Amino acid sequence: MLIRWILKLIRILNSRRGAGEVAGGIAFGLLLALIPAGGLNLLWLGIFLITFFLKVNFASELLFLGLFKLIAPLSDPLLDWGGYRLLTLAGLQNLYTWLYNRPVVPFTRFYNTLVMGGLALGILLWTPAFFLFRSLVVLYREKLKAKLEGSRLVKALNKLPLVSALIRAVSKAGGLSPEGS
Repeated sequence: MLIRWILKLIRILNSRRGAGEVAGGIAFGLLLALIPAGGLNLLWLGIFLITFFLKVNFASELLFLGLFKLIAPLSDPLLDWGGYRLLTLAGLQNLYTWLYNRPVVPFTRFYNTLVMGGLALGILLWTPAFFLFRSLVVLYREKLKAKLEGSRLVKALNKLPLVSALIRAVSKAGGLSPEGS
């Protein structure tokens, strides 16, 4: 399973997709990972469906959604605290009451402290995450990719039968040509 995730990450980083598309997918993966999806949560589902209409890399979104979901429970106390603070703001009580009395809006579970905290933190982190991951993708593609491909360690690993088989599989699946062919 871990090897499959690593192969997907390598494939995404080496794809011809723009760095912004990959970074957008990662940022949306982070946003969705912070919002609890359990039960019928139309907010999570709505954001997920919106990403189908945006120019983001869907594979990076799903991959990093899974990765961030593994560590998201560590942020639950912060999300609960932030969501509680937002939901108990006196100036917004009339808005929350009005929203709750709309026909479909309660299915977004906006009234849940973890959902509200996750949405707020996800929105706050989306832009910095986008620019950070965009920079990292560009850095990898411009500086690290060529160095890694030419390193002794990678050349030695490429000689191992299992690794060479994995490289051929990734190359075939991703439309990339393996080194030396």
